[in-house]
Amino acid sequence: MMRPVLVRRDRVLPATQALGFVVGIVGALVLGAILLLVSDNNPVEVYERMFDSALGGIDSLSRTLERATPLALTGLAVAVAGSMGLWNIGAEGQMMAGATLATGVAMMTDGLSGPLLIAVMLASGVVGGMVLMLGPALARSYLGVSEIITTLMLVYVSIRVVEWLEVGHWKDAGSLGFPRIEEVPAQAALPGLFGRVNIGALIALGLLVVFSLAVSRTAWGYELRLAGSSPNTARYAGVSLRRKILAALLLSGGIAGLAGAVQLTGTEVRLTPGLSNGFGFSGIIVAALALMRPSGVAVVAFVFGAVQVGGQSIQTLGVSSAISTILQAMILFSALAAVVFFNYRVRWAGAASEHSDV
Repeated sequence: MMRPVLVRRDRVLPATQALGFVVGIVGALVLGAILLLVSDNNPVEVYERMFDSALGGIDSLSRTLERATPLALTGLAVAVAGSMGLWNIGAEGQMMAGATLATGVAMMTDGLSGPLLIAVMLASGVVGGMVLMLGPALARSYLGVSEIITTLMLVYVSIRVVEWLEVGHWKDAGSLGFPRIEEVPAQAALPGLFGRVNIGALIALGLLVVFSLAVSRTAWGYELRLAGSSPNTARYAGVSLRRKILAALLLSGGIAGLAGAVQLTGTEVRLTPGLSNGFGFSGIIVAALALMRPSGVAVVAFVFGAVQVGGQSIQTLGVSSAISTILQAMILFSALAAVVFFNYRVRWAGAASEHSDV
């Protein structure tokens, strides 16, 4: 009986990941157009509205960059862990932990000047993310417990903590009985750049550049990549895998926590259970499409930001904003399929071990 077998190609096209991403976008647009036609919508009109809303001018571009900033930070958080073959699935919860600690610090230090308060809150966000990641990091490095399960489970813990705080110790006295946490001080708002973009975008860009250089040009980055690709070789070279796992996961959690603090001080005015808004989970897709590379994270985050902003705008046409989520999933699967076929060819293997190319 014949069965398909993937065989690696002798010659692989250069820049297959970038090409696969482009193919993924085109494939997603084609599949999305079919979906829109089936649901009695005009794909041209819908895509035109999405493009104008996301990239049609300075104000549109600012909305896209505002959306892309937390995606870039959470994507980088996942990529940091991914550089060592680890999967941080809980960036959503670490965002909430970072925003929670930043809010608590703001309540205790609201008398500080604007720049100092912002710096303290951002640093608190990093600490908050690291604290939530500490348990999974220790469990993975000392006990071998999968970080996938532990980081994911803590997402719901961090959200429930916020829900408890908004009806408990942090409840806004002027909320008229509704569950709500008081606003952070006005001086805690991040300075704006243009439109809806604030310096959080520069923070994200700076971190992407720093991590890219650290991974490619420092001994720390080389050891991180070595430990991820070949643990036995790393051990032979004297690299402590336990320390590398701890460092990678804690750094990953800290960056995700920073994303929460940036979101709190840049876009939101108070801590809410929905502050993370799915950015942590979308960051997993961003990092996966970028192959855990910071340069790729920046590009994918921008595209996904545009898709999400465009998806919100088409509701005025009577089209569900869920189309943006569907397009993101289609981009992922189309890009992964393209990369597989760029690197492998299909052969049919028979019972007699004879192979034939398709």
